[in-house]
Amino acid sequence: MKIINNIQKKIMGEVKYAKHLGVKVGENCSFYQNIIWGSEPYLISVGDNVRITSNVTFITHDGGVHVLRNYRNMKNIDKFGRIIIGDNVHIGIGCIIMPNVKIGNNCIIGCGSIVTKDIPDNSVAVGVPAKVIETIEEYFEKNKNNFDNTKGMTNKQKKEYLIKKYNLDDKDM
Repeated sequence: MKIINNIQKKIMGEVKYAKHLGVKVGENCSFYQNIIWGSEPYLISVGDNVRITSNVTFITHDGGVHVLRNYRNMKNIDKFGRIIIGDNVHIGIGCIIMPNVKIGNNCIIGCGSIVTKDIPDNSVAVGVPAKVIETIEEYFEKNKNNFDNTKGMTNKQKKEYLIKKYNLDDKDM
């Protein structure tokens, strides 16, 4: 089954594949490889201008009820939760998004974070569990002198630019 899913992804592309699974996807989104949409992808909603990078996992159910099924003799119980991603969001590599979470608009979720609670609009959140560490405006102010205008450059142009910027030579590479 995994081989078939990988073939479907390659043919359809990551965004179309997510939609095929039932994920509600907004406009102008980009999804990288190896995203796990969980067992109930139709409970996930993604806004406009969202980038989800590699190895992000969405969990839409609480597997812990397995214990209660036996402990409390509640054989048929399950527990589910929606995941809602706002507009203009970046989710870094290797994040896990838990059920019943809403990530607001204009948010950055740092690599490897586990999001267990709602993240408000205009926030940068990182960690395990993810916590808001600053606003988007604070992130901008802190980094504005370190930004490089390389978007749109070819890989060769970007490499030349970065080698020059960091004064690298052959022995550094």
